[in-house]
Amino acid sequence: MIDTDGARVWSVPMRTRFRGIDVRDGVLVPGPAGWGEFSPFWDYDVAESRRWWAAAVEAACDGWPAPVRDAVPVNVTVPAVGPERAHAIVAASGCRTAKVKVAEPGQTPADDLARVEAVREALGPSGAIRVDANAAWDVDTAAARIRELDRVGLEYVEQPCASLEELAALRRRVDVRIAADEVVRRSADPLRVDLRGVCDVVVLKVQPLGGVRAALEVAGAHGLPCVVSSALESSVGIAAGVALAAALPELPFACGLATVALLDGDVTSEPLLPVDGALPVRPVTPDRLAEVAAGPEVEARWRARLDAVRG
Repeated sequence: MIDTDGARVWSVPMRTRFRGIDVRDGVLVPGPAGWGEFSPFWDYDVAESRRWWAAAVEAACDGWPAPVRDAVPVNVTVPAVGPERAHAIVAASGCRTAKVKVAEPGQTPADDLARVEAVREALGPSGAIRVDANAAWDVDTAAARIRELDRVGLEYVEQPCASLEELAALRRRVDVRIAADEVVRRSADPLRVDLRGVCDVVVLKVQPLGGVRAALEVAGAHGLPCVVSSALESSVGIAAGVALAAALPELPFACGLATVALLDGDVTSEPLLPVDGALPVRPVTPDRLAEVAAGPEVEARWRARLDAVRG
């Protein structure tokens, strides 16, 4: 059982606006197995946020399954920045795979193409590039954009369209792999989403799916290659994602877990950042909670949210 009196609310700015946010915040809760993170985005309602709370409870009270690997390969995440900045981010990362944000509101297809071309130049011909449209396109637009972007060679396209039906229609029209994210993690029952003919890869995120063990069940239910990605957590939350990736029987793709680099600060003095394109499987101690403590208004808002999901 978690005593939420020990919960600590954290808040850090983003280095670059990402997913429409400039500041990332959340709650860390201590328990007998360590620390858990509860940090649902604010567009998640109380019902959806209960899965995020279940993940925090699992981490704090139960810990995670035994790993089958001691390191997890990861991609560098490239926000919707200009080509020069995109090139610099990839070149400095040490990663051989890059996930590139596309279809950003207010930007053009030419902006997306320039960004992925800069990423290809930084990675060289042997690196892998995946793009994420966050369900922004209809089927016709997605087909046209994917063909254009695939000039640089794409590993897969993550959630190009919003619905299962659209993804299935698109998959019949393009040769690039399709990865499903939102249609799984925001489903009322991720175990029973019918992904037949819809996608080639399933994206798993620990908090939205209710914890490491719940995510492993989702992976087993669908029987498709999986990629573990973050929900822009602190290193405490990222450790749960690493634990999931480390426990999967097979891990054919680099994982999207190197996102602490997008934060201008962290809850620990030893953040989970990639070395030679991989993250180690290890616990995280949040020893910088005083430095990243949220202000009174943010604190009150998160305390109210905790009460709601536990009610």
